[in-house]
Amino acid sequence: MTTEDETEEAQFVARLVARDESAFNELVIAYERRVFALVFRMIGRREEAEDLAQEVFVQVFKAIDQFRGESKLSTWIFRIAVNLCKNRAKYLSRRKSNEQDDVHEMAERMTGEGGKGVTVAGVERPDEMLEGVQLERIVKRAIEGVDPDFRHVLVLRDVEDMSYDEIAKITGLPEGTVKSRIFRARAQLKALVEKALSDKVRSDKR
Repeated sequence: MTTEDETEEAQFVARLVARDESAFNELVIAYERRVFALVFRMIGRREEAEDLAQEVFVQVFKAIDQFRGESKLSTWIFRIAVNLCKNRAKYLSRRKSNEQDDVHEMAERMTGEGGKGVTVAGVERPDEMLEGVQLERIVKRAIEGVDPDFRHVLVLRDVEDMSYDEIAKITGLPEGTVKSRIFRARAQLKALVEKALSDKVRSDKR
């Protein structure tokens, strides 16, 4: 960020701290799509994601006085989003909800909204006829099965395409820990995808 950008952001934050309603409207317009996309990818449930995305901005509104400018405003906002997602994901995991998402909606959301999609290197595919969108949907479903403590760094790195440094600033984790968790998340995701592919092939052959 250049000095000019820093000055402009500082002025914008000052407006937010002063509870300038137009500034908050600008903030929501600037970040709502990215925040929703990030939350939806981490949670995988549309209604939960919509509620959580709104909660992100509520928390930003409440805590803006605590923003000290030690990182970019966007980093601070994404940190709030990630923390809320981690807490909600753990709650959902404990509840072991059997609710099912609309898989088509999830695939559309994750490849839309500026998303880059997800690839899983080295996945052993038992059926080479399983291609394209079908595999993409299986991968996105499998993301939900990744441990919440690892899922958020996986999404930030492999879906949001953020650098290790950016992820470290958002999560507050050392860069080495970020890399370790991404490695473990990818291993979990790979295993989940391969199992889902194997199960589908067996089901199709019946």
